[in-house]
Amino acid sequence: MNRSIKYLLITIPVITSLLITSCGAETPTQDPTIIIQTSVAETVAAQNALELQNTETPSAPAIPTKTPFQALTPFTPPAATHTPAGPSSSSKADCAKASLVSETIVDGTIFKPGEQFTKTWEITNISTCVWDTSYKIVFWDGNLLGGGYVYNMPQVTGPGQTVPVSLILTAPLDDGYYRSEWKLQTPDNINYGVGYLNAAFYTEIEVSSAEKPNYTVTKVDLYIDREPDFGCAPANIIYTAYATFTTNGPLEFIYRWGQQDSNNGGPQTIKMKSAGTKTVTRVWKLGRAASQNSNRWFSITILDPFYREYPQVGFTFVCP
Repeated sequence: MNRSIKYLLITIPVITSLLITSCGAETPTQDPTIIIQTSVAETVAAQNALELQNTETPSAPAIPTKTPFQALTPFTPPAATHTPAGPSSSSKADCAKASLVSETIVDGTIFKPGEQFTKTWEITNISTCVWDTSYKIVFWDGNLLGGGYVYNMPQVTGPGQTVPVSLILTAPLDDGYYRSEWKLQTPDNINYGVGYLNAAFYTEIEVSSAEKPNYTVTKVDLYIDREPDFGCAPANIIYTAYATFTTNGPLEFIYRWGQQDSNNGGPQTIKMKSAGTKTVTRVWKLGRAASQNSNRWFSITILDPFYREYPQVGFTFVCP
């Protein structure tokens, strides 16, 4: 309770007593209750007025001043992983199209146990999408060859562009033949390979701890090209045979061309410093007067350090 009110309640009886005793006979006697009520009312009114004077008037709320506009850092949108097509499954699948152009480390290359090597596949983006680095290279099947299971695409590759996909791999410690298969993966987890079959791209190696490994010719590819492609040239039609030798290591060997008309080539030597390929050619010219048939052919025979005959590859000569 307020101290002033306490003080008032104490003093009211005293004041009342004095008023009663001090009034003369000529003064009409007043009702003590009225006197008390009046005094109390006057005292409370005075007290309220005093409290209003002593009460601090609250200040008006401050109006915030306008602060200078703060420029935000420009927003850089993330690189698109697809063309602006909608998120339908068909549009996502359209991004999963690739073609293998070339590769290093020919199949069958011989490595020593634990030897490290770098395999590179040149892969072309034949889709309508941009492949960014959120696309991945994923292990698919075979032997991991000491690599990781997943790699990010090394660079952004637009439609029609070719990207080198290189992996650092390690030959196992045990002798034998090993194959490691890989595929690509979209950010939507769609796995895809190369070509219309979406085949995995791979490497095949041989591990040999022998002091002198069995280096050899592992493959010979032979095909024939006609010039012009159609019709007959004024003088001769030229047939060029291309023979590509593949070796699994450093090797020197001797080969010879064979030809259906017995115009065989003489012995030729190839020296390979490491595993790889070497392509040689031979030309056969035919004029309009030559007999037209399909019994002509080229062939390759290896003479040394081993003897091996490869199948004949024929062609048709027609000149209307």
